[in-house]
Amino acid sequence: MIEVLEVTKRYGEKVAVDRLSFVARPGQVTGFLGPNGAGKSTTMRMIVGLDRPTSGSVLVNGRPYAEHAAPLQEIGVLLEAKAVHPGRTAVSHLLGLARTHGIPRRRVDEVIDLAGLGAVAGKRVGGFSLGMGQRLGIAAALLGDPAVVMLDEPVNGLDPEGVLWVRNLLAGLAAEGRTVMLSSHLMSETALIAEHLVVVGRGRLLADTTVAGLIAQTAGGGVQVATSQPGLLRDLLSGPGVTVTSTASEQLRVDGLTSREVGAVAAGHGIPLYELVEHRVSLEEAFMDLTRDAVEYAATPVLQEAIR
Repeated sequence: MIEVLEVTKRYGEKVAVDRLSFVARPGQVTGFLGPNGAGKSTTMRMIVGLDRPTSGSVLVNGRPYAEHAAPLQEIGVLLEAKAVHPGRTAVSHLLGLARTHGIPRRRVDEVIDLAGLGAVAGKRVGGFSLGMGQRLGIAAALLGDPAVVMLDEPVNGLDPEGVLWVRNLLAGLAAEGRTVMLSSHLMSETALIAEHLVVVGRGRLLADTTVAGLIAQTAGGGVQVATSQPGLLRDLLSGPGVTVTSTASEQLRVDGLTSREVGAVAAGHGIPLYELVEHRVSLEEAFMDLTRDAVEYAATPVLQEAIR
């Protein structure tokens, strides 16, 4: 389990993390989300002792990371896949890590096979693609067979087969009762992997909920309708709590009614419908809505005339 307890981290006048508290629990994948500059990397570095909190505390399995005699066997971490000497081979890198913790050679072979690195285990890491580097980083994180796994952007650079492998791997680790914490900018993939979400912005906690819970909190949805009689249907649907807007000559957007209710009104008055779609908010839309005011690095829209 990972416990972040009222943690603040300052760099001079800059507050990177501001009184942040959350728990990543065993048996589930926790998605750790936030825009660039939100404090995610700083938080993960504090979890494994690479940065010291200005105030508050961080516990891994009930103790600070530095107090564990064999930390690789408590928490496996991928923060930067390229943090490997390019002149070393994959197997020599993993062996070096294993020997610091008394981990046997057979475990090195196991994680090499698990990560699909058998064909390149003897090759220098400097020649690895981004995807192969990610696989090596994940192999290193799993080397100590830890109860907690924390990965930052683990599918970055992976092909579709690799993405599916990571998805199944993390689900399997959580099913074994391990704590899995995942940071990613890929909302669609996070929605498939994570059960719980911790969302931060400008160093502060914005949400601590399930994927479904976050989506349910988000304004949006509505029903898209296409009909040859948009004016008549608009008049019939209009009422307290219902907003009807035109999106095209024969299309309406209806907020405040379900698709079933819209269809029933149309059928009751003999109005033909060519389209009736209930829009469901995606995790990406929910995330963008939640973090809209917490984006630190936002691009400025460019007028079309300025780029002609």
